[in-house]
Amino acid sequence: MPTPRETILAALHVRLSALPATVLRGEVLPERVPTEGLLILRDGEPGDPEVTLSPLAYHYQHRAEVEAVVQGPDRDAAFDARTASVGAALAADRTLGGLCDWVEAEAPRPVDLPVEGAASPKAATIAVVLHYSTDDPLS
Repeated sequence: MPTPRETILAALHVRLSALPATVLRGEVLPERVPTEGLLILRDGEPGDPEVTLSPLAYHYQHRAEVEAVVQGPDRDAAFDARTASVGAALAADRTLGGLCDWVEAEAPRPVDLPVEGAASPKAATIAVVLHYSTDDPLS
C-alpha cells in the first residue's frame, strides 16, 4: 500500500496529466520538447514537519516542483498558457480530492536551457506546496 506522500504525489501527477502537455514524473529532460509543451513533476522536499503530540501527527509543507518547458516560434505565449494551465488545474481542486489540506503554486522561476543549433526553449520551475498531515514521518 503506498504511503500518503506517494499517494498525494501520484494524485498531483494525475491532475497535471489532464493538461494539454506531455507530463512526466521524475524523468530527465528529453532531447526534443513536444510541440504542446512539457511538464516534469519532481517529488521535491517534504521539509521538517511541525509535530503535534496528542494525537501524534506530522504536518508537512512539502515542496514538489513542476518544470515547465516550451519551444517554438510562439514560445512566450505558449509558456504563459502552460503555466496558467498549471495554476488553473490546482485551483480546480485545492485538496487533490481530500488528500491534502491545501495545495498552492508559487510564481514560476525562470531557468536557462541553452541548446546548440536550435531555438532555445523557455523554461521555469514552479514550486507546488502540498500541505498535509500524517501519523508517521516515513509515510
